[in-house]
Amino acid sequence: MKKTFSWFRKVAFAEGVSFLVLLGIAMPLKYLADLPMAVTIVGGLHGLLFVSFIILAYIVKEETKKSFGWMGKAFLASIIPFGTFYMDKQWKQEAAAV
Repeated sequence: MKKTFSWFRKVAFAEGVSFLVLLGIAMPLKYLADLPMAVTIVGGLHGLLFVSFIILAYIVKEETKKSFGWMGKAFLASIIPFGTFYMDKQWKQEAAAV
């Protein structure tokens, strides 16, 4: 259980970083420098991390008997810039309690 939560937090961090890179670097490169390949590469990586994040969030929810609301907060954190970083403090406390 604790190992799954640890993986969840690591993937959440990577997903948050990839989202910021997508929004702050790849998208401007696409639209301002006419380099759409940046979005293709970073977007694909971000998509993989997002799917991994959601799957791990579901596994953590099931293993720790969290509510559906917990899963909803995790989802919201993943679609708001800096959301996963903000939530990590709470997730770290929850992981320690497991």
